[in-house]
Amino acid sequence: MASEKVIQATDSAFESIISGEIPCLVDFWAPWCGPCKAIGPVIDQLADEFDGKVKIAKMNVDDNPETPGKYNIRAIPTLILFKDGKVLGQITGAVGKGQLVDLINKGI
Repeated sequence: MASEKVIQATDSAFESIISGEIPCLVDFWAPWCGPCKAIGPVIDQLADEFDGKVKIAKMNVDDNPETPGKYNIRAIPTLILFKDGKVLGQITGAVGKGQLVDLINKGI
């Protein structure tokens, strides 16, 4: 079940989502991507566990091609942690929850 705390990011709203002092983890994904679907529940768990400390967003790369191009995303899933609009870290591929928690902790 998808978490209501996950923000659905779009090209037009992306800058406002990643700016600010609260770190934001963005999951670049597509509905046809098997590994993206595999980590979806982990993304939802992180949104619940880090509620108030980190924003969690998902961006469908098929519907929003501009932002993935700007960040040179060549493979999905790619997860990028932003703080104050700057990239703090990036992971590509379906990784375990522990690796994502470690990435998030860089921003807190």
